[in-house]
Amino acid sequence: MTGPPPPQEDPAATTGARYQLTLYVSGATELSAQAVADTRRLCDAHLGRACDLTVFDINEDPDALARSGIVAVPALVKTRPAPVKRVVGDLSEADRVLRVLELPRFAGRAAGAG
Repeated sequence: MTGPPPPQEDPAATTGARYQLTLYVSGATELSAQAVADTRRLCDAHLGRACDLTVFDINEDPDALARSGIVAVPALVKTRPAPVKRVVGDLSEADRVLRVLELPRFAGRAAGAG
């Protein structure tokens, strides 16, 4: 099993790379709120301005679920850059989420910056 990606320089500053993430949640539940908070924390800490995050509540937009092919929530999908990667369930373990989605780990960014 491989570990988390090694720390990199700020992806927005060095490569101009943009990361498109879509989070699917279900209603105004504690689990949904935690998934949103975990994802925003991950984006702030590791992707900063290089992250475009869209959140879909499948209760408000059930067609989004059908279009995505997602079968369980919460689910976080990286659509850009290719390849498309998905992680479902607990998003609180940032290293696991970064590894599964093949996202850079940027250790120099303070949480909340960006």
